Amino acid sequence: MVLYVNIMVLLKTLKKFDWLLISAALGLALFGILEIASICQRSGNFFDLEKQIVFLLAGVGLAVVVSFFDYRVLRADSRLIFAFYLISVLLLAGLLWVKPIRGIRGWYKIGIFSFDPVFISALVLCLVLAKYFSKYHVEMYRIRHIFFSLLWAFLPAFLIFLQPDLGSSLILIAVWGGIVLFSGIKIRHFLLLILLALVLVVFSWSFVLHSYQKQRIIAFLNPNVDKQGISWNVNQSKIAIGSGGIFGKGFGKGSQVQYGFLPEPKTDFIFSSIAEETGFLGVAVLFLLFSIFLWRVIRIAFRAPDNFARLFSLGFAFLCLFGAAVNIGMSLGILPIVGIPLPLVSYGGSQILAFWLGIGILMSIKLHQSLAPETTK
Repeated sequence: MVLYVNIMVLLKTLKKFDWLLISAALGLALFGILEIASICQRSGNFFDLEKQIVFLLAGVGLAVVVSFFDYRVLRADSRLIFAFYLISVLLLAGLLWVKPIRGIRGWYKIGIFSFDPVFISALVLCLVLAKYFSKYHVEMYRIRHIFFSLLWAFLPAFLIFLQPDLGSSLILIAVWGGIVLFSGIKIRHFLLLILLALVLVVFSWSFVLHSYQKQRIIAFLNPNVDKQGISWNVNQSKIAIGSGGIFGKGFGKGSQVQYGFLPEPKTDFIFSSIAEETGFLGVAVLFLLFSIFLWRVIRIAFRAPDNFARLFSLGFAFLCLFGAAVNIGMSLGILPIVGIPLPLVSYGGSQILAFWLGIGILMSIKLHQSLAPETTK
């Protein structure tokens, strides 16, 4: 009898999950797995495919476990969130002493696996900023809260920049900007931030950016410069996307992918790989899945029972939206190449686990929507 009751409670709880959001996330993951399988055919080595499947299963399992925890524990305990933040900062700082891989100190090498703490740090930053802005919600007319919040984002972003990894550092700044936008900021303060950002862009070009980072921006502005060098990646990406046509060349039949012309087809340019082999129809389905996913995340945000849950959900939505927009934009040549993976699709266990962990927190928020009274905390 007790077992029967427990099963019924479990089934009743599972019915409250946002299955449309989960289905969209699984659909995106399936796109990535099919394309990685196609890419692996070239070498006949399917080890990366096997790892991606394992990490997907682990991510889904992690999301299920996390969804049954009460997110309000995080909302109520600042020390717990700060502990997560401190751990993420220490992990990023520790990367400065590891051996570089392709010129970047971005991964901890653990046997046959690598761990990249960037997306976990971005998820923790969503929690930190959600806690900060929900605490000072009624004082958002004071610009000092905006700049204090920027300090929380600046430290991990700066550590990532030192790897050096400009693209990933921009992810954290984008998360901060997205949450600030919905935190109750005054219009004049928002315009001041835009002006400050423009000044920082000019300053960074002159004193901060490395030469290869400047070359990527130059290649973006003029794709015809040095076609065999700095413009090679974006030009091959455009060729792959354009050659896909309406129906694509079919999995395992994309010439740019299978003959090795397209760089990093499993990670940075997986969108181009998908476009070549599935064509316009495949890309349309991919866009539809992303649209459904973001719609459901935003829906959870605006139905959240408190500001903490609302701001976290919006921050997570910006994390996904920024990652997808930049990855697709650089594949199309309308944004500089900054090496950001396509969320839930690109190869990489760390980002897969981070995004599914975020989905688990979203499910926890949804499960407790009907249990928690409306509050501004």
